[in-house]
This record gives sequence, structure tokens and C-alpha cells, in this order.
Amino acid sequence: MTSSQADVAAIARLDEPVRRRLYEWVVEQGKPVGREEAARAVGITRPLAAFHLDRLTEAGLLTASYQRLTGRTGPGAGRPARVYRRAERDLSVSLPPRHYELAADVFAAALQVLGDGSPPAELVAAAHDAGMHLSGAPGGPTDEPLFDVLQRAGYEPIKEARTIRLRNCPFAALVDEHRALVCETNLALAQGIVDGLGGDIGADYQPHLDSEPGYCCVVFTRDGEPRESRPAC
Repeated sequence: MTSSQADVAAIARLDEPVRRRLYEWVVEQGKPVGREEAARAVGITRPLAAFHLDRLTEAGLLTASYQRLTGRTGPGAGRPARVYRRAERDLSVSLPPRHYELAADVFAAALQVLGDGSPPAELVAAAHDAGMHLSGAPGGPTDEPLFDVLQRAGYEPIKEARTIRLRNCPFAALVDEHRALVCETNLALAQGIVDGLGGDIGADYQPHLDSEPGYCCVVFTRDGEPRESRPAC
């Protein structure tokens, strides 16, 4: 089976409604979760949750491991439970086959050679314009427009006090080889989103580079004063 065929087979596993709800809930947690907790969250029995979670693991959509959910250790702590979290594997299906990641990697490599690794001013401006365009894309009414735009853009935002962190980086495939270029371009796009929303949103939330394992390099803070950005590498 080719990698493309495997991706099609994996995505097909999500066609079952209960299984899709389980997968989306596990992804939203951002941490390993057990069968009992997952079953309660989507309103099904534990055996049914276990069945679907294991099918998702077989497809490479989730990864499974074992840990004690009680937090206790030593004798009497009980057996480790099977837990699940989203797999790091990327899935991409294109018919006919397209290779956009290859094109992006070639462009990024050329830009990195031309400069010092950071994006040129023209790329920063283009990313900012793209962010402003995203902020004006049609969306339903919401009390949290920034959060809504980030969700629709695929960043998977979560709130932490006065901070919005992003569980997903849409450009993750390029980060390892072109970190400074990608992260600073991503920051310009994020600033464009904030500027495009304007008003109180622009005054309250500001994006910064603040690398944290498991999250995108961009973080939004609501503190009135921009923080000094930390490198994303």
C-alpha cells in the first residue's frame, strides 16, 4: 500500500460518526486520555469507545501508550491504563496527486539562501496581507472573533488565562528545516489577522514568538503591552 493509499484508508475511518466525534474530542484535549474519560465525553459505553479508539490507532490517526491515570505510583497504585492522543503523522489526500509541500520547501530553501534565514520584507508584507484577508473571511457571528478566525485557519487555539496558544501549526512540515523563516512569516500573518480585526481585538491581543513544546511558535497575549518575543528555536 502506498503512502497516499494509506492516507485515504486512514481518513475513511473517520466516516463513522461516533468514531469521528471521539477523534475530534481526543484532539481537543491536547494530552493523553483514557477510554473511560473518552466514553463519558461522547456519551457511549467504554467497550465501544475502546473499539473505536483502537481502530483509530491502527489507522495511525492516534497513538496509544500506557500510564497511571490516578497519578499514584508504587504498590497499590493499580495497573497503567491505555491512553490515546493525536498522532504526529500528517495526512494528505489529493486526486490527482499534488505536491504542494515540495513546492513550499523549494521556495523556502531559496528564500533562506538569499537572506540570513529570516523572511525578506516582501514576504513579511505578503504574509501580513494574507492575515488581514483571513480576518475578513466569512464566518458566523461570535463574541470572540480572533478565536473564531484562528479556528477557521486551522490553528486549533486554546485559552490559557490571558493567553491564546495554538495547538496546531499549519506550516509544521517546513519548520524543522526553515524555522526562522517560517516562524517569522507566521508571526507576520498573525499580526495581519489582529490588524484586520481591528478595534478592541487589536488593542488587547498581540502575537509574539514564544516557543513551547507541543504548540505553534506564535502565541497571543492579552496584556495591553507587547511582550518581548522569545526565539522560536
